Amino acid sequence: MDGKLAVAGRAPRRGEPFAARALRAVRRTVSSSAAREVAETTATAEVLQQPVTTGRQIAVTSIRGGSGKTTVAALLGTTFAHYRQDPVLVVEADPALGSLPLRLGAESLRWTTGDLADLVEPQMTLLDVTGYLVKLPGNAWLLPASQGQVGTMLSTKAYERVMVSTRRYFGVTVVDCETMPAEVARTALSAAQARVLTVPATLEGVASTLAVLEWMRGLPRDITTSTVVVICETVPHSGVDLAKATERLEATGARVRVLPYDRHLAAGGTIRTGLLAHDTREAATRLAAEVFRLSQQRR
Repeated sequence: MDGKLAVAGRAPRRGEPFAARALRAVRRTVSSSAAREVAETTATAEVLQQPVTTGRQIAVTSIRGGSGKTTVAALLGTTFAHYRQDPVLVVEADPALGSLPLRLGAESLRWTTGDLADLVEPQMTLLDVTGYLVKLPGNAWLLPASQGQVGTMLSTKAYERVMVSTRRYFGVTVVDCETMPAEVARTALSAAQARVLTVPATLEGVASTLAVLEWMRGLPRDITTSTVVVICETVPHSGVDLAKATERLEATGARVRVLPYDRHLAAGGTIRTGLLAHDTREAATRLAAEVFRLSQQRR
């Protein structure tokens, strides 16, 4: 981000007000929820730490902008990096001035997905490959799609070459795709072992996503059963009955989860996990465990 523009941003806000944090602390003190929460967290961590024989690739896409696609991809990447011991890769396959590097706190960008497609060779080691990537906190790496330049293109062949070549180096790869029905997004959805489809918590968003899921069911290889739909609340009070929307979307065979409104996420900028609301962190962790479990069921 331009340095002069960066100063226009306010200090990061916590995802939830102080009163909400205090009330939750009191409830945990006077109830048995703390022990149950620890048990659930332990079980989720065991899923996320399972070994893999070949790298798992998870594609995140949407059918329109502003649905929380990049935010969800960034949350998944940081969650996997927190729990797993093997390297985690986050790939930006949306070259249209995507915001993934900003969300992940990348301070500088070097090589892009298109660049790596021309450079990667079978004999390369992990150290060779990471030399072209952006280091993130933990054992995570970022491969951006552009360097903040308008008009950057990413071909399907370049994307496929990068994904096939890097799969053996990284236990989990999260791909922030273009919106549907872009060609690279369709390729990513088809090749991935699990998929995440983000949708804004609006009536129009849910209706459009329902149509896409019905289309996916008609493909030669039905991929709805390995797809998780994430309804993202981008405002404090959405105008959609989330329970009914979830029920309708799940009728297609897809799984549905809700990412609750979070003041920290809504402000944009770098995601700081320590400032996320408690419910947001839990939702992101459960989502990561679910898509990882689905990815393990596919070759």
